[in-house]
Amino acid sequence: MANIQDIATSAFINTLSALAFLLGFAFLRLQPINDRVYFSKWYRKGIRAEPKRSASVKKFVNLDFRAYLKFWTWMPEALRMPEPELIDHAGLDSVAYIRIYLLGLKIFVPIAILSFAILFPVNWFGETLKNIKDLTYSNIDKLSIANVPSGSKRLWAHVIMAYVVSLWTFYVLYKEYQIISTKRLQFLAGAKRRPDQFSVLVRNIPPDPDESVSEHVEHFFCVNHPDYYLMHQVLYDANNLAGLVEDKKSLKNWLTYYETRFERNPKKRPRTRTCLLGLFGKSVDAIDYYKTEIEKVIKKEAAEREKVINDPKAILPAAFVSFKSRWGAAVCAQTQQAHNPTLWLTEWAPEPRDVFWNNLAIPYVSLSVRRLIIAVAMFFFTFFFMIPIALVQSLASIDGIQKVLPFLKSLIQRPRAKSFIQGFLPGLILKIFMALVPQILMAMSKIEGHISISSLERRTAGKYHLFVLVNVFLGSIVAGAAFQQLRTFINQSASEIPKTVGVAMPMKATFFITYIMVDGWAGVAAEVIRLVPLVIFHLKNTFLVKTELDREEATDPGSLAFYITEPRTQLYFLLGLVYSVVTPIILPFIIVFFAFAYVIYRHQIINVYDQKYESAGKFWPDVHRRVVTGLVISQFLLLGLLNTKDVPQATPILLVLPVLSMWFYHLCKGRFESIFMKFPLQSVKQTGCNDERHDREGDRGQLQPEGVPERCLRAPGVQRCNNRRVASQGSRDGRWWWWWW
Repeated sequence: MANIQDIATSAFINTLSALAFLLGFAFLRLQPINDRVYFSKWYRKGIRAEPKRSASVKKFVNLDFRAYLKFWTWMPEALRMPEPELIDHAGLDSVAYIRIYLLGLKIFVPIAILSFAILFPVNWFGETLKNIKDLTYSNIDKLSIANVPSGSKRLWAHVIMAYVVSLWTFYVLYKEYQIISTKRLQFLAGAKRRPDQFSVLVRNIPPDPDESVSEHVEHFFCVNHPDYYLMHQVLYDANNLAGLVEDKKSLKNWLTYYETRFERNPKKRPRTRTCLLGLFGKSVDAIDYYKTEIEKVIKKEAAEREKVINDPKAILPAAFVSFKSRWGAAVCAQTQQAHNPTLWLTEWAPEPRDVFWNNLAIPYVSLSVRRLIIAVAMFFFTFFFMIPIALVQSLASIDGIQKVLPFLKSLIQRPRAKSFIQGFLPGLILKIFMALVPQILMAMSKIEGHISISSLERRTAGKYHLFVLVNVFLGSIVAGAAFQQLRTFINQSASEIPKTVGVAMPMKATFFITYIMVDGWAGVAAEVIRLVPLVIFHLKNTFLVKTELDREEATDPGSLAFYITEPRTQLYFLLGLVYSVVTPIILPFIIVFFAFAYVIYRHQIINVYDQKYESAGKFWPDVHRRVVTGLVISQFLLLGLLNTKDVPQATPILLVLPVLSMWFYHLCKGRFESIFMKFPLQSVKQTGCNDERHDREGDRGQLQPEGVPERCLRAPGVQRCNNRRVASQGSRDGRWWWWWW
């Protein structure tokens, strides 16, 4: 078990690591050769250009020593950009994400001040641990509730603090939910007109023996949405066509490369070989060769496109349907279209970069079966993963290493080695074990059949949060307490075991302190230096880059990776809420993490990350729910802990807190959640009025193709679209438009 010296050793190692990463970043970001890596967002926007290069060493190294004196200025610069400007620059998803860290600061800074002022003296003068025989503890544990005698009136201070923590958390969560909801409505209302705002994705289109899928879609929407239906585009299985498009892109890139070489040296035309990337085969003129190859691919592409369009088997039972107004799209996306609720499933079309094309045509029954299978697989994966974590955590201790590697006994008994093992090694091993878990869970979410990258990340984040809750939090507490107090468990009577567990659980805070420093301090600092993207960029730039397009693609700006970072952040919320009343010494470490991560990720969002999609903060209900879940867990754990402290009067008082938490969650869900699930028709109507005003002023947008006349006969009853020639023309326009998208 870690003591003060072990915690100090871990703090020294992780602080030193964090400083090394920050200093390394401050140096590397100033070098011209690394400019694309550390300012990639500005390059993507076309605002920043390559630094002027000379023939000397200045093109690689910044020799202006005055710049190094201001190495720390990136931190205040990251905080300087106002939030409205940051939303315009990076999107609402990015701003909502960094507000998660701001939420942590708002919750835990006041709680830490109160806990230090009230609970520290109450816990320190309890003097209970020294009266329990055969119990392993450290001086840090004297600051926890474990040091307060059973039945003592001092425990009522913890009950009062539990109410203070809960009520303050309710207030901050409600205000933050309100802020994000308002920003979402403003963001959606003020967004520039895009195709997805007027479009709906339709899935599970039933077959019709008399009509093709395209005709069936047009007929259905002409009848049921005659006033607003504009056009549609059915989806095709066109994997071969996509491959040809990529081949053409690669060939054009090679042609650009050889034409650039010829422009630099017109006296000599470049040559290449016809096999294996120009290394083998017949030597030919490179420019003529790639022009010929591009013409061949263009012909194949046209033939493949015609084949796909005319092949009934390539048509999928899904389509994008566009409407004349946002109102029409909103009504269609948010209502049931058919008597059978499993057919004609409609939802808002994801924005183009958010679409996950592989899952668009999965049948409804198949979706249900897939999600059942994944739920079972998730259960076994989560709970069986606890076994190796528990075993490795038991070995990452002095006693465990002595048993497995007895020849190291003399080495690990040295004070510095002992402090390293107990203060740093367990947290590091746990972080290594967790490295591959998010990718496995993402693969599971893809099998479930979600249609957008944003929904995939939200579902994966939910799975990862459950995994972290069970394996990192509950697994570490239960397994750690059992292994550390094994001899006491065996030798004491059964009636004393709950009391020992109740005392041992708060003392696991020392392990979580070391984990916070490894993952939350050094781990976040490692994010800013971006070592892996830096190395990959220079390798590609050296060996693979031929043109400016290659150089742009060699730069990986990365993104927030919400499904990885948000569940890890939720662990810190959980630890803070659980231990704020039990062992408040953990709170300063959590506050440092939230403050540090806020600065780091704000900088990355401004200068580096290029978000894959924009969902307008749609993930916030999940964030809110997980924080409330952590609060409820903390309340039940405190209730169980006080039961071992012989305070029966506190049980009915503490039982009120979980009830209040559930009531608060449902209050917020009813008040705010629908804003994130649906687009209010009131807002749609107001946005439509703005669109009409822009149209009158001449900004007509690109949503209504010219020459699309009225196609639907608006007579009562079921009617057929009576002008097939015009309908076909409209479908062709729609097909062109969706290909462009």
